[in-house]
Amino acid sequence: MWTPADQTSQNPDGEDLNAIVSAQLRDLMDALALDSDHEFSYKLPIEETLDASLASSASSITPVPEFQELEGNDITTIGTLHSSELGECDQIFQEWLQSAFDTRRTHDSGEILNISDGDLSERGCSIEKSFGEGSSKSEENQGVSSLYFKGLVSEEGIGIGVAICNPKNELVFEVKRRLVGNERSKMVAECKALIAGLNAAIDLELKQLCFYCDYYPLYQFVTGRWLPKQRKVAALFRQITHLQARFDSCYPRLVARHDIKFAFKLAREAIVPQITQTEDPIPKKLNETCVICLEDCDVNRMFAVDGCLHRYCFSCMKQHMEVKLLQGLVPKCPHEGCMIDLNVDSCTKFLTPKDMATMRQHLKEASIPVSEKVYCPYPKCSALTTKGEALEYTKDVLGSANQSGLRKCMKCHGLFCINCKVPWHNLVSCRDYKGSSNLELDDVKLKSLASTCLWRQCVKCNHMIELAEGCYHMTCRF
Repeated sequence: MWTPADQTSQNPDGEDLNAIVSAQLRDLMDALALDSDHEFSYKLPIEETLDASLASSASSITPVPEFQELEGNDITTIGTLHSSELGECDQIFQEWLQSAFDTRRTHDSGEILNISDGDLSERGCSIEKSFGEGSSKSEENQGVSSLYFKGLVSEEGIGIGVAICNPKNELVFEVKRRLVGNERSKMVAECKALIAGLNAAIDLELKQLCFYCDYYPLYQFVTGRWLPKQRKVAALFRQITHLQARFDSCYPRLVARHDIKFAFKLAREAIVPQITQTEDPIPKKLNETCVICLEDCDVNRMFAVDGCLHRYCFSCMKQHMEVKLLQGLVPKCPHEGCMIDLNVDSCTKFLTPKDMATMRQHLKEASIPVSEKVYCPYPKCSALTTKGEALEYTKDVLGSANQSGLRKCMKCHGLFCINCKVPWHNLVSCRDYKGSSNLELDDVKLKSLASTCLWRQCVKCNHMIELAEGCYHMTCRF
């Protein structure tokens, strides 16, 4: 049987192991004590400094809470507070993003308020995308690209310029081209420039496009407010409409000339080679656009109305005056609301002699009161005069005419009765002539035609009257 003493004596290595463990334990305790001393020596000057600072400023500032030493379990609390602060920062960042998005929506809403109802109905779908998904897409091919175009017409030649910019307003494509032909219309040049730009945008596979123009008539035609009357111009606008339909969104915007970026310069550069190749250039002529036909005409072929100075081309003025003369009206200035009468002598540049005579006749009729008008009854004459002029002329020729009613035409010199408005009935009184059935052949034909057409004869002045509209009541103006 073994005793403890015997066991110890029999196991000398156990004593060495216990000694080693005891020595390590003492070293560990000494290290902990030294660390505690270091921590105490570090905190002691800080506490003394804080106490001195609080003591010196106690009279001027509010006392601060005493410094509390953090315990070991407070480390978890610090981590929790740090996580909370990170969460608050993330929330602030999200609120900033939402504010920026709301600001963008407010800006887009303001832009929509500036758009007319017609434009909004035409491209409202594309505008509404600014409020929904896809309003902040960064891909260039998903934004609205810009198209600038210009057609220039001059005596040196015709040129078009086209510039296409991406949504960042960076130039990505340009075209400058000379147009060959005798067509000198500014509208045609602008349309061809726009067509070239739309075709280029289709080749670039653009989906949304805004094209800017500085020519007001073109803008009115594209938006559908005006309808083109010329066949060639109408065909060009049908082609433009067909090209617009190939985009998801394609709409115009009217801007000033200086906002047509790049395009004006490109169109001018397209004309420059035509100028340099001409050895004897033709003197440059000034053109002016007629507001009726929208054609560019030489300033020498423009007519200025006396009194108001409204200007129109000879062709439009001629058509305007022919229509008014055909309606039996005195031509006035074509400008809306302008009541200035046209001067006959100033219209000799574009009116034929026959039209001039007709216009003078209408002006004379308008200047004579209705009760003083006298027409020659002979069909081949029908000259207009006044009762006073007819009387004076007859007195000079025949000597006496007041009592009998005899008058002599100043143009054909035929005799007629001023009372009956018929050729002179010699030796027959006016009453007997009216009651007689011996009418001339022309009078019989007139009576028959009046009966067929349901014309009425005024019982006072004997003029034939045709009912155009209204009731059957007649009021004689003589």
